[in-house]
Amino acid sequence: MVSPRLPTAFVGLTDADWLEHLRTLSDLDEVNFWQPSPHGFSALVPGEPFIFKLHAKQGGLAAGVAFFVKYIELPVSIAWEYFGPANGASSLAEMRDRVERYRRVRPDPLEDYRIGCVMLSNPVFFDPADRFPVPGWHPSIQVGRRYPLVDEPGLGLWARVQGLISARAKGDRILAVHEAPAQRYGTPIFLRPRLGQATFKAVVLEAYDRRCSVTGEKVLPTLEAAHIRPFAEGGEHRIDNGLLLRRDLHALFDRGYLTVTPDLEVRVSRRLRTDFNNGEEYMALSGRPLRSPVEPTHAPNPEFLEWHNQKKFKSVA
Repeated sequence: MVSPRLPTAFVGLTDADWLEHLRTLSDLDEVNFWQPSPHGFSALVPGEPFIFKLHAKQGGLAAGVAFFVKYIELPVSIAWEYFGPANGASSLAEMRDRVERYRRVRPDPLEDYRIGCVMLSNPVFFDPADRFPVPGWHPSIQVGRRYPLVDEPGLGLWARVQGLISARAKGDRILAVHEAPAQRYGTPIFLRPRLGQATFKAVVLEAYDRRCSVTGEKVLPTLEAAHIRPFAEGGEHRIDNGLLLRRDLHALFDRGYLTVTPDLEVRVSRRLRTDFNNGEEYMALSGRPLRSPVEPTHAPNPEFLEWHNQKKFKSVA
């Protein structure tokens, strides 16, 4: 019998430049805690807290918290395309400069090296006066430390962090955690976080094994995560509301020249011919079955596909 997993927090060493840049951004709902050289991240499950601790030379104090969503490896240019300033830098050039400083390699502007992306949601950054020493921390720790949240020092650490979250978080950010009902700071039960726009792109990319769901195209810069029901029209950032499409197919999908039926068949509107006097290459895709995501539970929601068929697709009477 497998024992249930104990709720856990992770305290990760954080660069002050990264953190202070993020503190200046308003309405920030997700951040990318990147690794200069990807080495994986398995310390947390989705929803558990990642606590930012500054390096000893930068004060060594706990300075903020966010909630783990997913780990993924991406070329640095794609990480910038997805997260932008939420990477903790004001430009791709600045981000590359920081990454290369840690990688200790000679800068090569043509190399699109991979970085590890620890994607986090609902960040809360503490005011300098509220930052505090992390209990049980040893100076020899180079990356970070896991803290089970069922005994000390984890319980005391989480009580202090949760108090600061409650004082500073807005709206549904407080709902990222439910405390045990018997006491205010009991063993926490963490909720799976909502996806932000950037994280949505990354999880859809992984869901379809980095291949266009229509053509199987694998060239990463040509692929985009498409909302089946657009966010601006009531859709959500959810895996089952996403398709990974080649850029040109994404444009046609958003404009209603291409759709996917609830039984996962690609359809292309004959309006391409009448509107553009062209489109034979795309018409050849009509009737093709959609490529399935890696996990069956990530398949497109038939209700969202039906919405797109009825509200977006340019059918011909």
